[in-house]
Amino acid sequence: MQRLRIRYAKRGRLRFTSHRDFGRAFERALRRAAVPMAYSSGYSPHPRISYANACSTGAASEAEYLEIGLREVRDPDEVRVALDGAMPDGLDVLEVVPLGAGPPLADRLEASHWTVALPGVAPELARAAVGSFLAATSVEVERMTKKGRRRFDCRPAVVRLVVASERVDHTECAILDLVVRHGTPSVRPDDVLAGLREVAGLSPPAPPQQTRLAQGPLDLEHGTVGDPLGSDRDASA
Repeated sequence: MQRLRIRYAKRGRLRFTSHRDFGRAFERALRRAAVPMAYSSGYSPHPRISYANACSTGAASEAEYLEIGLREVRDPDEVRVALDGAMPDGLDVLEVVPLGAGPPLADRLEASHWTVALPGVAPELARAAVGSFLAATSVEVERMTKKGRRRFDCRPAVVRLVVASERVDHTECAILDLVVRHGTPSVRPDDVLAGLREVAGLSPPAPPQQTRLAQGPLDLEHGTVGDPLGSDRDASA
């Protein structure tokens, strides 16, 4: 069985696609592209697909990952082209590489790099709130989980949090540049926004726009996120 690792993106309106909806769309694309999938054994065989740390519904992403198993060897780039052509616009297959040596993919996804646009929030106001957040030793927030409402400290997971700005509809908009370490519980941009509201009263008047730019190994010294497929790509070169 050939195993392939795939990086894909969720863009535009397709950022509102749930993980379950994406799974259905991806399996349809596999059939349309005639990818020779391997299947699990047993009474109810399923295609061998393994998802890794999918982002939440409503967030855009340039760095979502999954693995598939094929019963026949195929050229990874041909699989990429065929799958991308079979997926809806906005769900884009960016890269396909054969599985190489090294730790499992899930173990390489140590952190995520996000940008969070805050429409209607002045950059100076956002910088003051970020300063209060970073100065705090603990920032407790609440989130509804499957087991009910849970309270946890989101501050230790934040590796980097800075404010940039850009013009949106002729109005200056604050942009958060955020790196968060993965862990339990998993800290999301929504949790950081809740923390900014908790410590500084920052409450955007319009829904924030979240985009995951990368997820992979964490360089803690520089606060950056590396490429999780680098070793696979090198092994296939």
